[in-house]
Amino acid sequence: MFDSSIYKSRRNQLKQKMKSGLLLFLGNEEVGMNYKDNVYHFRQDSHFLYYFGLDYPGMAAIMDLDKDQTIIFGEEYTMDHVIWMGNRLSLEELGALAGVESVKLDNELSNILKNANSKKQTIHFLPPYRKVNQFKISEYLNIPYKQVPEKASEEFIKAIVAQREIKSAEEIAEMEKALDTTHRMQTTVMRKTRVGMTEAVMAGKAEGIAVSAGGNLAYPVILTKNGEILHNHYHGNTFQNGQLVLGDFGAETARHYAGDITRTFPVDQQFTQQQKEIYEIVLKAEMEAISSLRPGIAYRDVHLEASRIIARGLTELGLMKGDPEEAVAQGAHALFFPHGLGHQIGLDVHDMEDLGEKYVGYGEQFTRSEQFGLRALRLAKELKPGFVLTVEPGIYFIRALIEQWEAEGKFLDFINYDALKNYRHFGGIRIEDNVLVTNSGFKILGKPIPKSVGEVEGMRQAL
Repeated sequence: MFDSSIYKSRRNQLKQKMKSGLLLFLGNEEVGMNYKDNVYHFRQDSHFLYYFGLDYPGMAAIMDLDKDQTIIFGEEYTMDHVIWMGNRLSLEELGALAGVESVKLDNELSNILKNANSKKQTIHFLPPYRKVNQFKISEYLNIPYKQVPEKASEEFIKAIVAQREIKSAEEIAEMEKALDTTHRMQTTVMRKTRVGMTEAVMAGKAEGIAVSAGGNLAYPVILTKNGEILHNHYHGNTFQNGQLVLGDFGAETARHYAGDITRTFPVDQQFTQQQKEIYEIVLKAEMEAISSLRPGIAYRDVHLEASRIIARGLTELGLMKGDPEEAVAQGAHALFFPHGLGHQIGLDVHDMEDLGEKYVGYGEQFTRSEQFGLRALRLAKELKPGFVLTVEPGIYFIRALIEQWEAEGKFLDFINYDALKNYRHFGGIRIEDNVLVTNSGFKILGKPIPKSVGEVEGMRQAL
């Protein structure tokens, strides 16, 4: 945890944005994998962590703005808890760590909420992403279960997004820690991958480094020869000569701040000419996108310029044709770049997206596009100092999508389907860094990880 003064300050800032009502924070419960006592790794709710810092299951809190009272709820450990799981601080001691003087047993939360509800006090809650919390809210507030998500407080959501999207100095320091570990994960995989190894061996090495650093993975490891599958969690393939390895993975610190880095490198010691040509296009898109970051620029515009760089590069190679500007305007480039350029990152790898991308990524200024590819953009809004985001362009040769578009005769003026026949087994390339928006521009977070062709090949040749 951070010092209690940090959590007090965060709650005081929230009070300035939310003038009245009762704010409900539900922590997470443990979840059984295949029976109750065999649980998944516990992950606390990030909003609860941000405002209270207590990383234990079964906790909740309320901030009653009308009474100027904050209460933490939880259970006192029994001897059974102590025997099986070890001892823990008392509720009172946990409250002190969070800077909260009033603590109550978890079974008292229901009565307090029902009483407040009966008196017509406004109760603000966030959209639940776990069903158990959706059931709790339904019971506490007498809301039909299916209606709970739509009854979430928009005022509460907007207040949290406005506060959490600006990262403080201690948060940035935590993200640097996550990226230090991520650097070791990425460079180890880049150095040690060999022909004949399985994806699983290298994925295991990456995960082991994350856990040994005292935290965990920020998200499941993507490490694959089939980089055209965007979120590929299958690790059963064996690396062979001529293939590319796409590694998208990052560490989470003990305080749960995330790193999210992608690198692509050859299984061999050098890129083939074909691989190098595509790689250089992606690298140019990434580096120019990063160099354009500054307060006030809309990330949607950065995404579109990266898309134009990709379209121009592919046109020069003969894989696309016609006017690259018009190709991007019509969405033809999305055959190769079907996802968004990036997203906010912090306590969550996709920071605050449980609150809805409408608020986190778009705000009042932008509406999500319906166009294939552009509609996958998670972050469109104007950037502010203190934003931390990912920049992750890519080029992918998705055989099923290419065949479908060709059969439908889509974008014949922009796509050279005959030339694509030589790329059907290519895979995909993505390059990703985490970037802080500063008052005057940007700062790439974390130690540099090889990404130029020369740097990558130099690491691969030092096997």
